[in-house]
Amino acid sequence: MGKTAIIIPARYGSSRLEGKPLLKVLDKPVIQWVYEKAQMAKLADMIIVATDDERIFDCVKSFGGNVEMTSVNHKCGSDRIREVVERHPEIDFIVNLQGDEPLIEPESIDAVARNVQMDEMADISTLIRRLEAEEEINNPNLVKCVIDKNGFALYFSRSKIPYERNINEYDFYGHLGIYGYKRDALIKMTSMPQTPLEKTESLEQLRALENGMKIKTSVVNFVPVGIDTKDDLEKFREIVSKKLSKI
Repeated sequence: MGKTAIIIPARYGSSRLEGKPLLKVLDKPVIQWVYEKAQMAKLADMIIVATDDERIFDCVKSFGGNVEMTSVNHKCGSDRIREVVERHPEIDFIVNLQGDEPLIEPESIDAVARNVQMDEMADISTLIRRLEAEEEINNPNLVKCVIDKNGFALYFSRSKIPYERNINEYDFYGHLGIYGYKRDALIKMTSMPQTPLEKTESLEQLRALENGMKIKTSVVNFVPVGIDTKDDLEKFREIVSKKLSKI
């Protein structure tokens, strides 16, 4: 078995919160919070931040992290990750960890890695969580997922799925934006053109499904706190402060 790498794509520009990887919470930048969570995972051999910004590069270097510069022309994080992977022939399995998920659980990172390491049928892996609140189930910003009896994704949508024509005996699942890849699957997916469903829903993972690739899911029970806005940043500060006050 080749090496498993956690790769964290990070860019400075953001329409809603510019420079968020470098914003500090308790004197520690967000990207460092994420990196330290990645270090707690047990199934990865290496961690690499992939960025196109020298400020982020210098920041990661300053706290002793591993970071590589990438092209400024990438349209998405998976393309940025592919550039890094192609430099490292020893990497066979990849976890794409978002740089704005500082509360991700190390056990969840390992679940994503394990699914592509151990399941021969899985090209890609990801996480889902059960939804109960109607507000979440109907929220188009929270991507939903339906799975088969073996835990493979059938479809992802911003709509409420499945539709409740009859009494619903199926759990609703929300998608968490962390992915694991086999090396060949990452290269294949990023080489293919965008597909009609992907363009319609603006969901990159639909490109894989439309081309017959298999996405294995694992169900987790935590609610992620991604940092996309100033309010999200303040929420994260409050969570960290409460945790420290209990120590």
